[in-house]
Amino acid sequence: MDLNLIAVIVGIVEGLTEFLPVSSTGHMIIVGHVLGFEGQLADVFDVFVQLGAILSVVFIYKERFARFFTKDGWDINKGLSVWHVAAGIVPVMLVAFFLYHYIKEYLFSPFTVAIGLFLGGLLLMFAEYRTKGREAELVDDVDKISIRQAVWVGIYQFLSLCPGFSRSGSTIAGGLLVGLTRSAAANYTFVIAVPLMFVACIYDLLKNLQYLSAGDLQVLVIGFVVSFIVAYISVLWFLKFLQNSKLTSFAVYRILLAGVTYWYFYM
Repeated sequence: MDLNLIAVIVGIVEGLTEFLPVSSTGHMIIVGHVLGFEGQLADVFDVFVQLGAILSVVFIYKERFARFFTKDGWDINKGLSVWHVAAGIVPVMLVAFFLYHYIKEYLFSPFTVAIGLFLGGLLLMFAEYRTKGREAELVDDVDKISIRQAVWVGIYQFLSLCPGFSRSGSTIAGGLLVGLTRSAAANYTFVIAVPLMFVACIYDLLKNLQYLSAGDLQVLVIGFVVSFIVAYISVLWFLKFLQNSKLTSFAVYRILLAGVTYWYFYM
C-alpha cells in the first residue's frame, strides 16, 4: 500500500482515538499490524502523529495554557494550577521512565491490547455504576478540582501504561471514581495530556530520529496534519457528547473490539 495513503489512515486513527477513552496505542498497534506498517519508520511516524494530536489540544485550551505562564497559574487557590497538573503527571512520568524498555519490548502486542481494551471497558462501566444517582455530589468544574483528586487521577493513569487500557479512559474513569463529573474529568485529562505526551513523544523521537531520512518527511507531515485536524474535531465532539451522555457506549465498543482483536490475530 502507498505510504502516503497509510499516513492518512494512521493519522485519522490517531486523531480519532488519542483523546477518546478507547486507547489510541491499542488502535495504532492493531492498524499497524493489519497494514503491515511496522519497523523504525512506523515508530517515528507514531510519534509525529501524536504530536499533531497534542497540538490540537493546545489550540483548544490555549487560554488555559497561557494562564499557566502567569502568576495566577501557579496559585493553587485560583482554579486549576500548574501544581494540579504536576500532581496528575509526575508520578506516572517517573514510573514510565523506569519501565519504558519493558513496556516497549513485552507489552506492545495485539494480545496485550485485547486484554487492556477489555479491562478498560470494565473500568468505564464500573465508574458509571459507582456514580449513578450521585451526579449532584460530583465536582462539575475543572477549576474546583482538589490536589488530592488530581493525585488520585494520576494514580489511575498508571493503568494506561498497559497498551490498550487508554490514558484518557483510565483518567476519566478515575476522575468519576474520585468525585468529578465526566466533563470535569475529561477537561482535566486533556490538559494534563499535553505536557505528559509531549515529554513522552520527544523522548521517543530522540531515540528513533537516527532512522529517519529526507524521503520520509512528506509521509510524516501528512500524518501530522491529518492527526491534528481529526483530533481537533474529535475533542470538541467528545466534550459536547459528555454533557448529556454516559461512557457506557465506549465501554461496549472496547469489549467488542477486544474480542474481534483476539479472534483476528489468534483464532
